[in-house]
Amino acid sequence: MSNFAQQQAPHRRSAVTLAWRQYRLERKLFWRNPSAAFFNLMLPLLLLLLFGAVFAGNKKYVDVIVPGIAGMGVMASTFSALAFNLTFLREQGVLKRVRGTPMPPASYLSGLLANAVTNAVIQITVVILVARFGFGVGWPKNWIELGIFLAVGVATFGALGVAFSHAIPNFDAAPAYVNAIFLPVIFISGVFYDTQTAPAFLKEIAQILPLTHLIDGLSAAMVSGKAISTQLGSLAVLLAWGAVGGVLAVRGFSWDERGN
Repeated sequence: MSNFAQQQAPHRRSAVTLAWRQYRLERKLFWRNPSAAFFNLMLPLLLLLLFGAVFAGNKKYVDVIVPGIAGMGVMASTFSALAFNLTFLREQGVLKRVRGTPMPPASYLSGLLANAVTNAVIQITVVILVARFGFGVGWPKNWIELGIFLAVGVATFGALGVAFSHAIPNFDAAPAYVNAIFLPVIFISGVFYDTQTAPAFLKEIAQILPLTHLIDGLSAAMVSGKAISTQLGSLAVLLAWGAVGGVLAVRGFSWDERGN
């Protein structure tokens, strides 16, 4: 190993350690905020229990609602949560103060992102368990495909959430901005119904949105068991949205509050 590599190794280990500590702090802060825990974890579960109980005798509908709620949970725990949190941290001056500390920015942001990823994984796990033991839905047909779409979905909506936080002028406006995107998207994308039964113009809009393709991928992995080769189009759309979100997230990121 070269001298440069030997010198850099401790710094990398230190950055990873700091990211892990930030992640642990974020987990503690999350569970100490009941409203955040409810919105990110309990709300999708309650919706699944509600719709699942109403349509328990309709297996076809239950097979639609399970991956739909799972996809909604991923969007809520990444896109919505990150847009809210980063706006709050920016406008409260937390990001600016962190920027002035010795902590590497990558370590701090990694802790925030890992917290969102954890919430998404918890939501998917809870949805699978409730569907299996509450409504008799089988275990996911393709675990590898499920993992791929979960990873790509989390990355895509995480990047879009960070990017969208740049468009929110202040924290007071955050709920209106986020819900103006979140609510129409979950209804158009087929969280609560099969998009094939929607009017033609809604189906065309739905095919543009990333959540539609995440739900399609999760449905194939969890319900139908279709091979991932049949979902490459959905995967490509998600990756394209993720690439756009990643570019906008990096280019527009600001550590300083706007004060307006």
